[in-house]
Amino acid sequence: MLNCKKFYREKEEWLNQFFEEVSPVEFYRDIFPVGSFEREKRYDDEKANGIVTVFEDGIAQNRIVLDDLKMIDEVRGAEFTIMSPISYFGRNRTSKNARWLYAIAIDLDGIIAMKYFRNVFHQMSNDIIPTCTYAVHSGNGLHLYYVFEKPIPMYHHLHKKLRELKYDLIYKIWNKYNTVKYEKEQIQFQSIFQGFRVVGTQSKLGNKYPVKAYRVGSKMTLDYLNGFLLDQSKAIHSTDYQSDLTLEQAKKKYPEWYERRIEKKAPKGRWVVKRDLYDWWYKKIQLEARPGHRYYCLAVLASYAIKCNIDKAEVTKDALALVPYFDSISDLEHEQFTEEDALAAIGFYEEDYVSYPRAEIERVTGISVPPNKRNYLKQSQHLYLARRRKEDMKAIELPMKNPEGRPSKESIVREWQKMNPNGKPKECIEDTGLSKNTVYKWWNRGEEWSD
Repeated sequence: MLNCKKFYREKEEWLNQFFEEVSPVEFYRDIFPVGSFEREKRYDDEKANGIVTVFEDGIAQNRIVLDDLKMIDEVRGAEFTIMSPISYFGRNRTSKNARWLYAIAIDLDGIIAMKYFRNVFHQMSNDIIPTCTYAVHSGNGLHLYYVFEKPIPMYHHLHKKLRELKYDLIYKIWNKYNTVKYEKEQIQFQSIFQGFRVVGTQSKLGNKYPVKAYRVGSKMTLDYLNGFLLDQSKAIHSTDYQSDLTLEQAKKKYPEWYERRIEKKAPKGRWVVKRDLYDWWYKKIQLEARPGHRYYCLAVLASYAIKCNIDKAEVTKDALALVPYFDSISDLEHEQFTEEDALAAIGFYEEDYVSYPRAEIERVTGISVPPNKRNYLKQSQHLYLARRRKEDMKAIELPMKNPEGRPSKESIVREWQKMNPNGKPKECIEDTGLSKNTVYKWWNRGEEWSD
């Protein structure tokens, strides 16, 4: 069995031979240059700030990182504290609060021998994988930070593009020469918003084995990363703001939406799903969760909880109840699963993750999520039996939820458009579960409808 603490020292010794170690404040100062965040008590700066999440006694607490970076020193030595290379408005690390992306960080796991560790840097020096700006020795794994020369604005339309670019890079870096977890179902596809252990805090191995940062390469542009993508359709060539409508145009075209969403700041309208979905996933992950995917299994549980209007306290209790089992799945020291891991995953309990696509869930959890089936019957057969059953229920006077039949596909699309006047077809597809062809069939007929 791998002696993780001994292996930590071997990796540390090798890194010290070839690269310069930098202090925690030096590391974060280079990622977040002077002027990136607000100055202390200078609220007129009106800038986004860094956020560290500290886990203590089963409680997650967000703390603001101001421009002086004093918070980085304050959390030094903490048992479990994470931070993403992103600035946020407000006190919560949510995607809607994200303002600037300063770096893409990739967690490489499954490095169980020095040959894998050395190969990572060998591939960088030979332009097989992109050369990172910093390599962070996180204890069991390796965090590769690709720091941008200029931060990237976190416009909503860029979120998916950045995620796809990062996933493509992860797939390239998690190859058979760098990790034993190179099979697609073993690769950990990490969110663009994922937080990583703060440099200077403890690794999973304890306070004698801190998280350390080493300078490897220079800062970079998106064009540099584009050159390493396996799928060039994932390349990002522009980070400019894009919108089909300006707010002024939307105000004229959708006055009710403008009043509700912009002026009154009401939440986005969405469909509420029965809790059966949540219960089904909770049972499924107890059977199919695997090391390397447990974090995202609980992240999806959190997103399903908010989709089903289940209270955060309940999903937190359920997630913590799974920790002993999730930890028992592997007896390897470097694959422990803790309460802090579970609490970090519950961060996905937010509206922005309500429309987590099915394909995305399969990719990050390694669990198959088949589309709804009609008991393997053809549609005509399924509808015939359903109608016969309804006739039988009417004949014996049994109560029915929808005696006049289920809403038509047309009315479902229409209702969704009313609730989301600035929405897009793909969002309607995700929220309603209707097929792409059905949504597009009725999408542009909305202008013909009248209330």
